[in-house]
Amino acid sequence: MQRFQGRTVIVTGGGSGIGRATAVAFAREGARVVVADVVERDGQETAAMINQSRGVANFAAVDVGEVGSVNRLISYTVERYGRLDVYFSNAGILDGFASCTQTTDEVWARVMAVNLSAGFYGARAAYPHLARTKGSLVFTASVAALGAMAGGTAYTVSKHGVTGLVNQLACEFAAGGVRVNGIAPGAVRTNIGRDLPPMPEISELVKSATPLGRVAEPEEIAEPVLFLASEAASFITGTMLRVDGGWRSK
Repeated sequence: MQRFQGRTVIVTGGGSGIGRATAVAFAREGARVVVADVVERDGQETAAMINQSRGVANFAAVDVGEVGSVNRLISYTVERYGRLDVYFSNAGILDGFASCTQTTDEVWARVMAVNLSAGFYGARAAYPHLARTKGSLVFTASVAALGAMAGGTAYTVSKHGVTGLVNQLACEFAAGGVRVNGIAPGAVRTNIGRDLPPMPEISELVKSATPLGRVAEPEEIAEPVLFLASEAASFITGTMLRVDGGWRSK
């Protein structure tokens, strides 16, 4: 039995990395997936992969940091499929590992818009539709949401905000039967840092900080997302699930 047969799922940042792996996994489990991304080529590629595997997917262009764009994404999905069951707020960006004094106003504003405000916009627009289906919201945070680092001020603060959003919305949305949870991945093999210069020393530092001694594959993050969105997690809400190879256990 496919866990998400007949259900409709939105995955933001679905063009690559965790988003792509999760979109593919939802489709494999029977969901109709709206692959939302700001990079059309990547999003179209994910949707094509799903459709070629006999799944059902459509691409929708979105800038999650812009409220009107997020509202249009929700409206498009409901108009096309008639329902919304899962909203996976996953899109995110880095800040170049900049410290507070190195962070420009522009970088701060954009990181907050994409990593934090986007989740608020999506939750607000999706809630009425999720309440009708007794659906679920899942957010991507980070191990950065559970502590601090020597740099990456904007990124770290934005992910702490996601944790607060998960807790608050879990309380607010429970009356409507909507569960709200998050995942806190550690190091994952994605292209989120593709615009950064190579930093092999950081890579080695991450591996040494992770008890399992390696970087996760995106598919290893996707499965916990599906669990949180599934009926198997029917009594779980307000939880930030660490998927970090033990990073924050040290």
